Amino acid sequence: MQTVLTYFAILLTGLLLQAQNSIAVNITGFKSNQGSVMVGLYNEEGDFLKEYYQSNSSEITDKKASITFTDIPDGVYAISCYHDEDANGELNFFMGMYPTEDTGTSNNAPAKFGPPKWEDAKFEVKNGELKTFEINL
Repeated sequence: MQTVLTYFAILLTGLLLQAQNSIAVNITGFKSNQGSVMVGLYNEEGDFLKEYYQSNSSEITDKKASITFTDIPDGVYAISCYHDEDANGELNFFMGMYPTEDTGTSNNAPAKFGPPKWEDAKFEVKNGELKTFEINL
């Protein structure tokens, strides 16, 4: 019985320690300190830019902002962010197609002839690492 309890404790500890990755996002290039920055973390290609895995927002100071996501499980992710200048909680579009507020993505993935692609923005975190991104809007 002692062996079974010890095995179970080791297994449970291993599962808890698996989600120890962190992702730090430093964003620059804001035109003003007005509003806030909205950051989405995505964990599936099909959800990219549609439904985030986690999200967070931050105030902008000196035209810079930083956000850190903690306790992230090993896996493949992508980040998108936008400057919510009017503080309405939504990315504004012109004619429903072109963002009127500045945007950015992990790996500074380009938005050529449409939104950035998952393939260009994705990255992997594993083994308890801290991944840092510098995104310039």
